[in-house]
Amino acid sequence: MSYQMSDLLQLVVSEGSSDLHIRVGVPPVIRVHGDLVRVDGPPLRPEDTEELMRSITSEDHIQHVREKGGADFGFAFGDAARFRVSVFKEKGNFAMVLRQIPSKMLTMEQIGLPASVRELLYKPRGLVLVTGPTGSGKTTTLASMINIMNEERSDAHIITIEDPIEYYHKHKKAVVTQREVHIDVPSFGEALRRALRQDPDVILVGELRDLETMEAAITAAETGHLVFGTLHTTGAAKTIDRITNAFPTNQQEQIRIQLSTVLQAVVSQLLLPRADKPGRVAIFEIMVNTPAISALIRDNKTFRINSDIQTGAKYGMMTLDSCLIDKYQQGMITQEEAIMKSQDPAGILMKLQELESARVARAAA
Repeated sequence: MSYQMSDLLQLVVSEGSSDLHIRVGVPPVIRVHGDLVRVDGPPLRPEDTEELMRSITSEDHIQHVREKGGADFGFAFGDAARFRVSVFKEKGNFAMVLRQIPSKMLTMEQIGLPASVRELLYKPRGLVLVTGPTGSGKTTTLASMINIMNEERSDAHIITIEDPIEYYHKHKKAVVTQREVHIDVPSFGEALRRALRQDPDVILVGELRDLETMEAAITAAETGHLVFGTLHTTGAAKTIDRITNAFPTNQQEQIRIQLSTVLQAVVSQLLLPRADKPGRVAIFEIMVNTPAISALIRDNKTFRINSDIQTGAKYGMMTLDSCLIDKYQQGMITQEEAIMKSQDPAGILMKLQELESARVARAAA
């Protein structure tokens, strides 16, 4: 076989790549700063992908792929890096995607999180949601938050429920219990129910992926715990609607009332390619649950939340579009990216034109 898994993983680490794709019919592919790049060499054959897969996958996981069509697990590449691995069948053949997990924990400043987010780490209770599409850096953001609480809060027992565990946290001032779904516990919902009897102060739920998990997370937040979770949504209003609509119609009003009281904040993020240098930059929307927003959630008027975020800077709030404009003005992203990713493309284009006109007028003066 032309390829060795150790060589491919070393390439991912040395190139600063985020992902490695193994598929039949093409050479291995790595994702560098958002773009897919093929490794030099021949296309992979079915026996090649199976051999590469078997070099890092246990028999238990292989059996799971055969029975269920896929398996996810964490994998350490020596001391160089950790990877989140997804093995699956495609057209009858084995395929894999390996996501590199940075070995160094990033600070909130390095990620670019606003200072207002740090205040959320000291709330006595409530629900904090970090949202965004796949690959937007949610896991990295949450790991940074957990690390700060671990370093600074001697009053916190932090329980994380993940599938799989990505960042390993050593005990610092806090005590950190990390439970992996399918290895330590059968499901997120079961882990959340058990967590309430394990003297938790902070609970991290890797993903609010079903009704049972959402319900358990809201209950944990109601009963005096600080709960962090992720959803694959963009924007605070869509996040609240996504949770509400997951419940049967006859429960939705009750869930809105519960969310209006337990929700502390929604942090939405995107990762965009940088225009000024190689790499990517995080774009954020921050919604903090003020009494006014709480009333909008309770009264099912989430469509008005964005206007409250626009006027909520004193509470640490920020709209996605204002963040995009800020990064564009700093030269970090292109105008095309800012317009394409905005929630109001026409509005952001008008704002950018106004800023350009003001810049030209200042230059002329």
